[in-house]
Amino acid sequence: MHCVDMRTEEHVKMSQKATKTWCLRLLPVLLFFISFITYYCSYAILQSYGGTSMSPNSSKSLCGGWLTQKKWESLNFNISRRTQLFLKMEDFFWREHLSKQALPYGIKGNELLLLKVLAITASYQMPANIENLECRTCVVIGNGFAIKNTSLGSIINKYDVVIRLNDAPVRGYEEDVGNKTTMRFFYPESAFYNPGLHNEPNTLMVLVPFKQQDLRWLKEILYNEKRIRKGFWKPPPQIWLGNVGKIRVLDPYFLHHTADRLLQINMYPKTKQKPVHPTTGLLAVFVSLNYCDVVHVAGFGYPSSKNQRYPIHYYGYNTMKSMKNSYHDLNHEAQALKRLEDSGAISYLHPHL
Repeated sequence: MHCVDMRTEEHVKMSQKATKTWCLRLLPVLLFFISFITYYCSYAILQSYGGTSMSPNSSKSLCGGWLTQKKWESLNFNISRRTQLFLKMEDFFWREHLSKQALPYGIKGNELLLLKVLAITASYQMPANIENLECRTCVVIGNGFAIKNTSLGSIINKYDVVIRLNDAPVRGYEEDVGNKTTMRFFYPESAFYNPGLHNEPNTLMVLVPFKQQDLRWLKEILYNEKRIRKGFWKPPPQIWLGNVGKIRVLDPYFLHHTADRLLQINMYPKTKQKPVHPTTGLLAVFVSLNYCDVVHVAGFGYPSSKNQRYPIHYYGYNTMKSMKNSYHDLNHEAQALKRLEDSGAISYLHPHL
């Protein structure tokens, strides 16, 4: 009887040892499973708050939610959801335009030029398929070197609104920057002579008038008048093959509030001071914040390197040296973008400094 008890006790010990061995073997699997669940939940939360490599599929879930509301509350200035982006004829015919400021922050003194331009272009609407969206996902593609070799093209093409800037090319760079373009912001010195080379047929060509000569240039193009080259820091195209029906003129309201509310710069410095204006990139971000429910950006930011030969664009050969005499305060703009990112108002599609 005593032997049986000994055998039973030994059997119990062996069973306990075997169980302990199996538990130890299963422990790594259990830890891996817990780590996977933790990572997945963390990733989902980060995506909801606006992490990197976000796609419009995930951003759709933000529309109308508390995060969208939080975005507006956190901007620390009274931004209004203004959906009329472009100047229209009724601003001049049906009511007195109350602009008290001249370009680039108002239209005072340029009413006649604008009347002639808008009489030809006529249209001031966004496409109906975008206007009617319950949620608009928008991405602003900067021209910076940071977007090079990111392979973001297919993701960029999925957004409802893709905004590009100035003369940034698309052909040959589709893998990184995509090929969809809803709007292209430009001014005469940054215009392609043939917009069809790097834009889709339905792309809206949005003129950002910084000075009276910009409106005059467009009027001369539209009416085939003699071109006056004086007043430009760089010769604009003398022949412009853009589709008249796709031309829009951005309301200076947006540049005014980009400078005043977002950058808080001195818009009208004394005569001897060099004027500082927002870049078209920061302007496009501000427009998107007014028009879109979700705003993502890519290709923004200048190199932190002090090397003046460092490339600044994903195309061409321009370096930091070319920004020496710029009319823009790049450090100030970088800080503004950082505030927008920290507030959750915008998210980057790629890692950045």
